[in-house]
Amino acid sequence: MPADLDPRLLRAFVAVAEELHFTRAAARLYVAQQALSRDVRRLERELGAELFLRSTRQVTLTADGERLLPYARRVLAAQDELLAARTSFGRARPLLVDLNSPGLVTGRRVLHRARELAPDCELMARYESGLTGAAEQILSGRLDVSFGRFAGLDPALRSGLERQPVRYEPMAVILPEAHRLAALPEVPVASLAGETVYAGAGNPRTLEWTDLASRLFEGYGIRLAPPLPLAVGDEEFERIMGKTRYPVLAVVDFPALPRTVRRPLVDPVPLSPVSLVWRRGLVHPGLDALRRAAAEPAEREGWLRLPVEAWIPLEDIFPLPGKIR
Repeated sequence: MPADLDPRLLRAFVAVAEELHFTRAAARLYVAQQALSRDVRRLERELGAELFLRSTRQVTLTADGERLLPYARRVLAAQDELLAARTSFGRARPLLVDLNSPGLVTGRRVLHRARELAPDCELMARYESGLTGAAEQILSGRLDVSFGRFAGLDPALRSGLERQPVRYEPMAVILPEAHRLAALPEVPVASLAGETVYAGAGNPRTLEWTDLASRLFEGYGIRLAPPLPLAVGDEEFERIMGKTRYPVLAVVDFPALPRTVRRPLVDPVPLSPVSLVWRRGLVHPGLDALRRAAAEPAEREGWLRLPVEAWIPLEDIFPLPGKIR
């Protein structure tokens, strides 16, 4: 038995033990399957024990693997907590907060209020455009916190994250000024039948948003616009959308684009479920401030109240909010 075990080997073991499938475990850890298998074999050599029974059809834990699993989980949880609580000379490191897009109101309001609640913390804004992309950054340690549709993430991503419901954000459509529906103060969803609407299809960073749009469009005869060149920055996004003239699915607080109008969607009122999302085990005073800041408008302004005529997938309905101290 070695004096020390590399936590990477334990992480590989736990992933395979929970997935009981080497390919899925490798995808969860973002490593090649060959590298994952090599780490598991090395751990078995160092422990002098066989941890898995492997066949062409299945993978199962041995008795030694079953005994190791709870210890490995505790070691990795302690390591994650230690990494999340890194400080320098008693001062918390800057917390990197993804706001998706500079013009979105929900995340910006929460961040502004958190800075008031924790003036000694450095909360740094980032813009990663989509929770799927941001979640991968969070799990790799390059971001700390983001906002978005948690239920739309792959389960492998969700397993390493925690979330707090923030808001049911009403959805809207951005229309060219000359569009047939532009004169309406509100746009019934059914009136978009036959339209092709852009909702980020083909953008790997916004898969959760495109999935929500597909669910909303189903049954209304609304087509999802095909993938477009990935536009980085507001100017490029405006240029691409100006060329295609597609209506754009958005939220009611989405910043206006030149030569367009933004109209809320009604009959029903579709909702975008926004959560505050962070890496599991993260401990930071800035996160505490963000959680308090997110809870205030939920209670005061009804951000977590479902409208009577709402549309939202069942898996996106938040549990009843608890108190954030």
